[in-house]
Amino acid sequence: MRRHAKAKPSAFSRVLGVTGELLITAGVVVLLFILWQVWWTDIIAGREQARLVGNFYDEVADSGDGIGTEHRDDPPVVDVDSIRPTIGTNNIWAILHVPAFGDDYQVGIAEGVDLRTILDQGSLGHYPETQLPGEPGNFALAGHRQTYGAPLWAQPDLEIGAPLIVETADNFYVYRVTEHEIVAPSAVEVLAPVPGDPGAAADGHYLTLTTCHPPFVSNQRWITYAELDYWMPRSEGVPKEL
Repeated sequence: MRRHAKAKPSAFSRVLGVTGELLITAGVVVLLFILWQVWWTDIIAGREQARLVGNFYDEVADSGDGIGTEHRDDPPVVDVDSIRPTIGTNNIWAILHVPAFGDDYQVGIAEGVDLRTILDQGSLGHYPETQLPGEPGNFALAGHRQTYGAPLWAQPDLEIGAPLIVETADNFYVYRVTEHEIVAPSAVEVLAPVPGDPGAAADGHYLTLTTCHPPFVSNQRWITYAELDYWMPRSEGVPKEL
């Protein structure tokens, strides 16, 4: 019985097979990268935030019991000498609470906006050229909206009047959201002492949150503005919003 020789694959078939294998491999690599970016970086940043926030509370005195008194006189200024030496180190000196994001939402605030050492660790970064809590002017923060803990993922959902509470070693500063804006990355006027009005003298106490927009594209910035409502010493208790 005659045996028929098995036809060899053509050069085109071989190229097609190799190309298919390369595409499958590339797809697996891309999938692993996406999983790392979206899932694993969140886990690592979450662990780091738990450690940093825990260290913060280990180093400061306990707050007073019950609801504290709301103060609407000139607020005390955060001690600048205790903050400036920590620029770029991710040593958090304050915590942001956002009740609208959940009762357990708390994220550390570090000095500087370096990606690798601060924002990619899940922290919010304070723009060093802007003011500190208690100073007249604009206390401006940056944070990720996707990956690395995504602390500002739900920022666009904040309603007007929502409280943003900054807790330092000595005081609570309670701000309330006033408006949102979408701007280009080059719109540095949002960091002015009076946000959006460069050159104007500071006439109040502001908080500005900046994050990327839209998610995973990030060619714009979502800006949320807030103004100080009141402050209180931690020794007197906690804000009713908490």
